[in-house]
Amino acid sequence: MKKRKPYWDRLEEFVRRSSRQGLAALTARELRETGLLYRQVAADLATVREDPRNRPIAEYLNRLLGGAHNLIYLGRRSSPSGIWDFYRTGFPRVFRATMPYTLAAFALFLLGGLIGLLAELGNPAFSRFFLGHAMADTIARRQMWTHSIVSVQPLAASGIMTNNLAVSLSAFAMGFTIIGTVYMMIFNGLLIGVIGGACWQAGMSRDLWSFVAPHGVLELPAIFLAGGAGLLIARGMLFPGMLSRKESLQYYGGEGVRLALGALPLLFVAGLIEAFFSPSYAPVNVKFMAASATALLFLWYLWKSGK
Repeated sequence: MKKRKPYWDRLEEFVRRSSRQGLAALTARELRETGLLYRQVAADLATVREDPRNRPIAEYLNRLLGGAHNLIYLGRRSSPSGIWDFYRTGFPRVFRATMPYTLAAFALFLLGGLIGLLAELGNPAFSRFFLGHAMADTIARRQMWTHSIVSVQPLAASGIMTNNLAVSLSAFAMGFTIIGTVYMMIFNGLLIGVIGGACWQAGMSRDLWSFVAPHGVLELPAIFLAGGAGLLIARGMLFPGMLSRKESLQYYGGEGVRLALGALPLLFVAGLIEAFFSPSYAPVNVKFMAASATALLFLWYLWKSGK
């Protein structure tokens, strides 16, 4: 006790000083000493616990180690700049590390789109069954259903963002059901394929894709990212590998959450474009040029940021 108590007092001093003034209260040398004292006191606690008569001392050392643990493993304080750092460098790194899952979600979407296109071309009445009579009649009259957005743009923007978020979050959350994310990707691809086939047969392809392109270059990748995040959750549940299933779900679920968070700003920006620019009367060439520029900028960001 006489030999070890000075070290306990030293560690207690460091903990007390840093609790009032933060880590800046300790010098670099004292910080290194804190780590050494922490390990020594932990060993002392193990020794003290061997004798039941030392219970008061054990309780004291346990409290001391608790305070020292919080000091040593404090980590960085959270700050608003952390959000900026995540989207500036963190998200592109997560995207590149988990890219196979996003590509798998895109492949499922593409499969659904191909099925929808072939079904519509094989039976033009399929769009009436799948899209409903109102939308099918609008396409039959060769009218775009999007011009009504122009008159209620702020309200439309809110509704579009809400819908986009609902679709993306559903694709992510349904990863827990394993098959849910697969269904969401195929269904949304099927929807695009049927609409594309119906508009092509009605001679409206130019009108359709000039509307979809400006916001679609962000909205569709955001949906693929959310789908990839859902597949990451399914991966953690189905194939834990050397980890326990709980640890696997924590790891892959964490990666999925970061991937899904990266998609949120894309959905907000896409919603604004879809409400204000996509249905506007801007020249078609301008819309396609804007879409191309946005797509190139987004791809550059994903591939280069954070390297």
